[in-house]
Parts: sequence; structure tokens; C-alpha cells
Amino acid sequence: MVAAFASASLLLSSACSSDAGSAAGGKDPSSPPANTSSAPPASSSPPADLPPAKGSVDVVSTLTEDLASPWGLAALPGGDLLVASRDGATISRIDGDSGRKTLLGSVPGVAPSGEGGLLGLAVAPTYGADHLVYAYFTTASDNRIARLQYDEGKPAGRQLGAPDTILRGIPKGFVHNGGRIAFGPDRMLYAGTGETGDTGLAQDKASLAGKILRMTPDGEPVHGNPEADSVVYSYGHRNVQGLAWDGEKRLWAAEFGQDTWDELNRIEPGRNYGWPEVEGRKGEAGFVDPVAQWKTSEASPSGIAFAEGSVWMAGLRGERLWRIPLSGTVKEPLAPPQAFLEGTYGRLRTVLAAGGDKLWVVTSNTDGRATPKPGDDRILLLKVR
Repeated sequence: MVAAFASASLLLSSACSSDAGSAAGGKDPSSPPANTSSAPPASSSPPADLPPAKGSVDVVSTLTEDLASPWGLAALPGGDLLVASRDGATISRIDGDSGRKTLLGSVPGVAPSGEGGLLGLAVAPTYGADHLVYAYFTTASDNRIARLQYDEGKPAGRQLGAPDTILRGIPKGFVHNGGRIAFGPDRMLYAGTGETGDTGLAQDKASLAGKILRMTPDGEPVHGNPEADSVVYSYGHRNVQGLAWDGEKRLWAAEFGQDTWDELNRIEPGRNYGWPEVEGRKGEAGFVDPVAQWKTSEASPSGIAFAEGSVWMAGLRGERLWRIPLSGTVKEPLAPPQAFLEGTYGRLRTVLAAGGDKLWVVTSNTDGRATPKPGDDRILLLKVR
């Protein structure tokens, strides 16, 4: 297989297929490109309760524009959105109907550099009672997760309380900081981390780098984790930036490859996902193969979401939205992944389910890896099937 980059020895080119590439233009949304992913084809017609082999995407509207380095996105009760600026270290509220922006405030202690900064956001399941918002961010010394109280009654720009750190000491790097956080169906907090370019950390179960973490809302290990005194849930990851649960409450994660294969993985506790020993499907004992994989030029995946029976995956370098219809077996997709929006909006960073057949998608053209167009960056509302 031809490598995605000319040299695997340079940190930013070989260790970071995640954010390489630049914006491209032009596409026919009604005719997605021929699939070149390695997912196996469907072997038979799906039962009626499974998604169709072929899907569709319609752009309903552009909710808002002119966002600076947006990264994390979370929905508030009622339908408004919170969006984090990676480099600006700010959180803003976006009206879910009008797109009007309100600055909540800055998160103190954030030290943006390279792929680090203010990254993932999550709204507490108990938000109605405590108004807590969780954030994953890079400091001068580490990556950490903190919770902040959001007081809507205070003036704009001063609505965030002081960060209450619940987990510190996640290794940081110029690249591969992970950063996605989400509350699962079990109401526990999950986080995807990166190995910071130090590949050995992914296999070191004593390190928080190159892992998926599972913790209580207070940052403590959860009963049922692979090791009782550890928040580590799975390991052997290069750089996890997408987390989502399907209709059966199964956890999925998107992960950047190096030169060959990006991955979509079905996550099970205590399992080893291979990095740096394997990349993509190898069939080697002791390692979990991905359910689907892509050439790094076609994906460099970031956020994922589940809707209408499929996982929807944002592509940075690939500049497209991938649809992966699930078969129910978790061993392979129902049909080959299908690409949409190729090159139309540039790099895509975050996908969030908006209920039913709707998705929110955040572009990522102001993060230093693309040439922004007027209006970048923006949040799109999609109707999907």
C-alpha cells in the first residue's frame, strides 16, 4: 500500500495524519465518490430493522459561521449548543434556532500549542440540577479534565465558574493529545487520549496516554473497569478523537492511523487495539482488528456520532463525512462505508447527533491546517438516512 506521506520519520508528517492536508473544492452531493475504504461488502440484504446499504445526506442549514478553531461541541437541554475554541480557550453558546453566539467565558490554564488547547466538551447528565459542563484541555504540564459551573444569570463572558479538575496527568504533546469526552449510557464519563508521539505509551497500561478512559463524574475509576484502581478502559490506541454509542449501547471509537490505515473500532473493556504493534487489520492474536479502515488520505477521522442505524465519521484530511451502516454483528459494516460532502466544506472536525435523522457537523478550517474561506468555521445541520 502506498504510504500517505513521503516520510514516516518526521513527527508532524508521519505521526500526525490527523491534521495534514488542505481544503479542496467541488463535489456533487447526490453522487458520492467511489468507495475506496477496505470495509468488506455486504453479504446479503439486511433485515428490515437495519439501515439501508446506501444512505443520503442533505444540508438543511448553516446554523452559524465565523467560529475560530472550533473543536468540542455539546448540546444543552432545550437544543442550544456549546462550542469550544481550541486556540482561543473560550466556550460559547450557540442558539439552536437562530445561530446567535453568546460568549460564556474563557477557561483558565489552557495552553494552546500544536494540536493541544481547549478540546472536548460534555454536558453533565445532571445538568438540570447542577449546570456542570466538562472540558478536556491542555495545560503547560499535561492534559486534564475539569468541570465548570455555567451560570446563565451572569453577564456574557463571565458565566463560567473556576475549573474543578477531576483528572490530571494525562500526557501532553505537540501532537496526539486526543481530547474527545462524552458521557455514556451508563452516565459515566469517557475520554479518548493520544500517545503524544511517544508510541510506547499506548501499550503501557500504567500511562493514561493512548487509551480510552472511563471514570465517574468525579474522575474516579468505575466499578467494572478492567482494573479496579484505574480509569483505563482500553489501550493500544494512537490518537482517539471520536466516541459514540450505538442503539445497543455499544461503544465505538475513531482513531488516526500513521501512514496506512485510519480505523473505526468497536471498544470492549480491557482489549488491546494494537498501536504501535499493528495498524489496521492484521489478524494477529492479542489485538483487536478495526471494524472498518481507510487510507489516511481519505479520512484522518475526528468526531463520530450514531444516527439512523449508522456511525457518521468526520474526516479532517479526507474533507468528507463517512457513513458506516452497522450490521448488528459488530464484526463488519452492513455495507461499504459511503462518503458525503467531499471537499465541499473543507476539513470536518466534530459530529453530534441532533435527534432522529439530524446531525450537527463542525468544520475545522481555521486551525492552521487549511486556507479558510469566507464564513469559516461553521456549524451545519444535516438530515441523514
